[in-house]
Amino acid sequence: MNYRCERLSDDIKIAVTNDHTFGTDAVLLSYFAKPKYKDKALDMGTGCGIIPLLWLRDENQRNVHCLDIQENAFEQVKNSIEINSLGDRLTPHLCDLRNIADEFEAECFTLVTMNPPYKPVNTGIESLTESARIARHEVCCNIEDAVRAGAYLLTYSGRFCMCHRPERLVDVLATMRNYKIEPKRLRFVSDKAGEEPFLFLVEGKKGAKPFLRVEPTLNIKDEESKFSDEMLRIYGSYADGYEDKVR
Repeated sequence: MNYRCERLSDDIKIAVTNDHTFGTDAVLLSYFAKPKYKDKALDMGTGCGIIPLLWLRDENQRNVHCLDIQENAFEQVKNSIEINSLGDRLTPHLCDLRNIADEFEAECFTLVTMNPPYKPVNTGIESLTESARIARHEVCCNIEDAVRAGAYLLTYSGRFCMCHRPERLVDVLATMRNYKIEPKRLRFVSDKAGEEPFLFLVEGKKGAKPFLRVEPTLNIKDEESKFSDEMLRIYGSYADGYEDKVR
């Protein structure tokens, strides 16, 4: 498999392909859900591994795991681990989250994240490749599958973080509560101030009491259509957008 390598910081690179690359949604989720110092974190449906690799720009993050159902994604993450010498900090898993108990013991993580497929099966334009179809359509994982797996994996008061489209907000919040993950933080994302949001970020805590805090909308661009100050902070050194070629 031919990879190209993008720098996420001076110290961290990521191997990407046409099948498994990343976009703004995953970058925002990694920022929103950033692990605390002692968290044991898992990113489900990791694809190219962008979320855990962004976390690992912080040298204090040591105990990070990721999983994907697709073998080519799994091998791609392994490549990123190799080129960054992250074998002692990031552990990849090849597994189906619908059978999560086959891979992990219950209540073994304090943070679980997922940037899930957004489109129900048989809606929208079907993706051309099998890898893209699995990543974008709910053929191997839907909202309930993701939340159920998160509920199984999380310790009491552990955090579950997800991003999704605003039209699925009720589905996500209702499913989280049904699995005893109480929604605690909600943030919408818009391209510019005053425009409809195209994304939401939500954090729930396992076993927590009801109380939802809605945070200020995150605007990607400012009035001049340039990255907002907050987006520049989120992207950090990656905002320079330089790229290398490998393999």
